[in-house]
Amino acid sequence: KLLDNKGEFLNAEDGEKVLQITENDAYLFAEVDDLGQYRKKKNYINKHINEVLNLKLVDVEAIKKAKFKVVVDAVNSTGGIAIPALLEKLGVECVELYCDPNGEFPHNPEPLKEHLTDISELVVQEKADLGFVVDPDVDRLAIVNEDGSMFGEEYTLVACADYVLGKTKGNTVSNLSSSRALRDITQKHGGNYMASAVGEVNVVTSMKSINAVIGGEGNGGIIYPESHYGRDSLVGVALFLSHLAHLKISCKELRDSYPSYFMSKNKIELTPEINVDVLLEKMALKYKHEDVITIDGVKINFKSEWVHLRKSNTEPIIRIYTESISQQSADGLATRFIKEIKEIKEIS
Repeated sequence: KLLDNKGEFLNAEDGEKVLQITENDAYLFAEVDDLGQYRKKKNYINKHINEVLNLKLVDVEAIKKAKFKVVVDAVNSTGGIAIPALLEKLGVECVELYCDPNGEFPHNPEPLKEHLTDISELVVQEKADLGFVVDPDVDRLAIVNEDGSMFGEEYTLVACADYVLGKTKGNTVSNLSSSRALRDITQKHGGNYMASAVGEVNVVTSMKSINAVIGGEGNGGIIYPESHYGRDSLVGVALFLSHLAHLKISCKELRDSYPSYFMSKNKIELTPEINVDVLLEKMALKYKHEDVITIDGVKINFKSEWVHLRKSNTEPIIRIYTESISQQSADGLATRFIKEIKEIKEIS
């Protein structure tokens, strides 16, 4: 991952410049007398933890009083260093699961329900208040309820935004493939919601354009500008625990308080000769009387559900994301659009 001088991901334009430089060998190596320097510092995790603790909305005292017990699954990544250290300073009892930072993943590191059976069982066994799961670079945060059920990756951002918006009036941003629940929560607090193109840098660009107080992605990525413009699980943990401590309810009760939406994620493999752009244009035209967004593929918003069609940048695939008020409805919407795309493909 390439960062600019502000510590933020390169946007498409800057990324293209880097690619052109490498493809054209348009670079010079410094002479020996002009070599730069690098410094190695080992205390930056603690430095970042202290900055998180000093955030205005992180209520350290409330969290300490709540006496939370939390299980942490860090898939043996650096999260195994950072998350327990943060929880210790918050006065949280931490039960470590796969927190040895040896880089050997004990299960698929994608923090999805099917990969998290061990922590689900341990949360119940330990009678913990909840569980936290992070991915290897600690920028995605998933949460497990006290009964071992999933809080839902999509709802990590929703819960943190609910807390922040309750204390700071403002706007929010998530990408087009993220849950509608963030829009609902934002509007409940009197703010404006914006959907961006998929990709962290696109979310950040949109957040700056509307001065959003929080944003992120439905994969558990929290971006809180008061800290920095990057996804950060440590910030997410601190905000989430502050929220839970203030409400004085269980993790499951918090999840049940939010609008329930269900997602379905599918894909269609196409032959190389199919023009995906033309196919998506035809889908947008077919539904032109609906609320259609075309900044990143085609997203069609219906009254109680939506579908987002995106092409892969590396292979002839259309990714199909749907969300509705039940899993059956989300799956049914996906099936319907897969059929429609195939019919358009055959006509083409």
